[in-house]
Amino acid sequence: MNNIPFFNYPDLFAQHREELTDVFQKVAECGAFIMQNDLVQFEQRLSEYTGIKYVLGVANATDAMQLLLKAGGVGVGDEVIFCTHTMVATASAIKFTGATPVPVDAGVDHLMDVVSVERAITPKTKAIMPTQLNGRVADMDSILTIADKYGLQVYEDSAQALGAKYKGRSAGSFGLGGCISFYPAKVLGCFGDGGAILTNDVGIYNTVKLMRDHGRGEDGNVSIWGYNSRLDNLQAAILNYFFDDYEKIIGRRREIATLYYNGINGIDGVILPPTVNSDIDHFDIFQNYEVEVPNRDELKEYLSNKGVGTLIQWGGKAVHEFKDLGFTQSMPFTENIMRISLLLPLNMSITDDEVDYVCQCIRGFYND
Repeated sequence: MNNIPFFNYPDLFAQHREELTDVFQKVAECGAFIMQNDLVQFEQRLSEYTGIKYVLGVANATDAMQLLLKAGGVGVGDEVIFCTHTMVATASAIKFTGATPVPVDAGVDHLMDVVSVERAITPKTKAIMPTQLNGRVADMDSILTIADKYGLQVYEDSAQALGAKYKGRSAGSFGLGGCISFYPAKVLGCFGDGGAILTNDVGIYNTVKLMRDHGRGEDGNVSIWGYNSRLDNLQAAILNYFFDDYEKIIGRRREIATLYYNGINGIDGVILPPTVNSDIDHFDIFQNYEVEVPNRDELKEYLSNKGVGTLIQWGGKAVHEFKDLGFTQSMPFTENIMRISLLLPLNMSITDDEVDYVCQCIRGFYND
């Protein structure tokens, strides 16, 4: 029986064992662990790559979102609109500024539904925070138009979208800023938690730079209340190493997405993500390959018995469905997405033959 895990962490290390061991050794020999040159270099490279002026490495993408919101003045009494088809971290970042997270529905692309956004605006609404999910950027023209109409701020949960573009602009470049996650399963992942804030706003940059390190400036003076949220230098060094081949990594993921599309397109009831060249406005990096399928849970079990690892994103619940958090809203379209969606294995270890095997299994399930 084939064994195709959803993500193969041991194999990722095995592929780069010698080079990564050198990275560990160099950082350890220098004793360069916190706020050192590897971090500075990585921030500069991300800035150049995305075309966004300012980048700051922080402990994780959730912190990045919260720091962005707080630096932008979001707080008690404010409401922030977010798409509930996201990880709970999006909402918790809003909540811990003191603001109220207001969920809205997703659209057919699994991203923020613009019509739902306008319906959710109240006098308390301060900002809109779309999630750039699965490596695809939302319809930012429409979101920015609504924000301008009502005088609202825009932030991006672009944790899954480093390198993704909308009309030539990088995820994270819209509005006041965005975030990136370097969680190990991300397209660019480290060996633990890690994140970054991206912004073209110098005020946001200067404030977050202080906030991530206890409010301390370079002279040691503490001028604001801050946090302890720094991307450690060892993780930055690992990210620098993987970043050398980032364009190739994205290219390979787009190849795999195309193989999946060609292999399972046309199955009755199966809805696939947009193709690599589905429209000129989007450049997708395929952080995930999320499909809508009939009999999702049965298919997942069938694939598991065939040795194929899959994942139901966030355990099969949208954020507003965690009723213990106080949400009372109903989001029919998103709720349906959560019942029928499945993530197929898409990582740098999977081979073309293994993708073909996954496709054969899926076709076998629906043809039996």
